[in-house]
Amino acid sequence: MIFISNLNFKLFEGDSVTLNSGLTEIMDDDEIQWRFVSENALIAEINKPTDISTVFDDVLDGRFRNRLKLDKQTGSLTITNITTHHAGEYEQRTNKLTESFSLTVYARLPVPVISRDCSSSSSSSYCSLVCSVVNVGHVTLSWYKGNSLLSSISVSDLSISLSLPLEVEYQDKNSYSCVLNNPISNQTTHLDISQLCQPCSDSVHCCGSTEAVIRLVLSALVGVATVNLLVYDIRSRRAQQDRAHIHTSVHILLTLKVS
Repeated sequence: MIFISNLNFKLFEGDSVTLNSGLTEIMDDDEIQWRFVSENALIAEINKPTDISTVFDDVLDGRFRNRLKLDKQTGSLTITNITTHHAGEYEQRTNKLTESFSLTVYARLPVPVISRDCSSSSSSSYCSLVCSVVNVGHVTLSWYKGNSLLSSISVSDLSISLSLPLEVEYQDKNSYSCVLNNPISNQTTHLDISQLCQPCSDSVHCCGSTEAVIRLVLSALVGVATVNLLVYDIRSRRAQQDRAHIHTSVHILLTLKVS
């Protein structure tokens, strides 16, 4: 029996891939099995002597349901609408050879977001920025000045958030970009210094949501205190008026009695 090792495929989520049997036509005595070796699961087979072909797409809790297409003429297997749950090792077994395939599946990359970070400015002449992405895995996030790499951070975990800081001078005329990449694709966001790097004191928005929330809370507290003072003043005035009225009434009654 011939063993052919590891044909590698690198794919995006949502892609389709055909694992080629290498045959143009199945012979009368051929038997073909397709296995998801990573989970030791039989997912498809063709038995030419009995003329039976079957896909087992309900195995592994339906992981392959409605995703397997078996070519009854060549024995090739197509997997459609791939997700990261389908990454791993596959194997074709026939009565003549065994061939292995490796699938690596990457999520489609989001566009990096560049935002202002006033809380981290080391100097009044520098603009602090942060480039961020969420729910990514097996990626590298990098800052570039022109074509020169300034800094980068990599992660191999799935569904993690990344951020990478950068400081530039307000008057800097160089071009900067934040790049997110994996082995098969990349996404780039270019920095517009004139738009993002306004002095923090000029705008509430540039300093982030935390300062804006604090200012709103303080404004609300001042408003509540002002209302309480007004209510207290009104009540005090009414109390004074009531006491003056009572005093006047008593004085009149005493005068009438003396008379």
